[in-house]
Amino acid sequence: MQNTTWVPLFPEQASTFAWQVDALYFYLIAVSIAFTIPIVAAIFFFALKYRETEKFATPEEMHGSMVLETVWSIIPFVISMTIFLGGALVFFNQYTPPEDSMEIYIVGKQWMWKAQHETGQREINELHIPVGRNVKLTMTTEDVLHSFFIPAFRTKADVVPGRYTYMWFNATKPGKYHLFCAEYCGLNHSGMGGWVYVMEQRDFDNWLSGNVSGQTPVEEGRDLFTNKLGCASCHAGGPAQRGAKLENVFNTDVKLVGGGTVKADEQYIRNSILNPSSQIVEGFQPIMPTFKGQVTEEQLNALVAYIKSLSPNAAATTAPAANSSPAAANKPAANTAAPANKPAANKPAAKPAATSNK
Repeated sequence: MQNTTWVPLFPEQASTFAWQVDALYFYLIAVSIAFTIPIVAAIFFFALKYRETEKFATPEEMHGSMVLETVWSIIPFVISMTIFLGGALVFFNQYTPPEDSMEIYIVGKQWMWKAQHETGQREINELHIPVGRNVKLTMTTEDVLHSFFIPAFRTKADVVPGRYTYMWFNATKPGKYHLFCAEYCGLNHSGMGGWVYVMEQRDFDNWLSGNVSGQTPVEEGRDLFTNKLGCASCHAGGPAQRGAKLENVFNTDVKLVGGGTVKADEQYIRNSILNPSSQIVEGFQPIMPTFKGQVTEEQLNALVAYIKSLSPNAAATTAPAANSSPAAANKPAANTAAPANKPAANKPAAKPAATSNK
């Protein structure tokens, strides 16, 4: 377990790619030392050797050396390319979530971190995860820019207002690890921290079973979709459907008015709810109002999770763990939402689907 009684120069390595980050970092330190010591030594040596000994002396003419110029061109090139390739490899590994990752939603807010598991459990300034399992964080913020930073995992990602950012990791050691906000976000920025608890799978299962989960994100999103927001009045299907079809749309290419095409990912769904007129689906009218200011970030996450669950095949490709249990339960949700057309028929246009243009 991480020792919290002192601040270590280098936190312990507790994720699968922590050693890669450290290796690259130590390589950069070694290169810096290898250049700094000879250069400083040469400065002193040449300052003494070629110091002025005679006023107005004519120095000996020196000619260039092809060997020297070749060496000091090739060596820096090789070093710079190894730094670039090493950095590109580490970046690719850190920001390409595996397909079998379990998904957790993170919302930053002055000055706390709010987490919701795929089974519904919620946490504030704490994150419980199992050891040896790929975990993907889908993150956004309610207010200003934050940065989610776990030093022991050697990973950090900005959490940006108005969009989703992602992070993944695989913890290798059970323990308790620091969680920080690494971007100044206001007066209490220094207090915006918490802990990541890495647990054995059996202990993690016991923790899940011992915490009241309430609705899962998919269940909460279905309730918002069919009841509270009236989205089913346009998207439930049938001949009276006014909004675009949502079943099996996630992670596919959607044709827009004007001839453009966009990938129907999480960011597209989010934008469709908050700014529906920006991307009108081909064959549909811009009749959907914005829900900006009417739904919270947690509700947006739930709506996105529910719409993703309507595309079980695509969702399984991107984050199967997030849909392994609720997918089957929510697969027929599109049909169960259909009766909502009748009670919603008398609703004004201000209550159409959360993605009627999509």
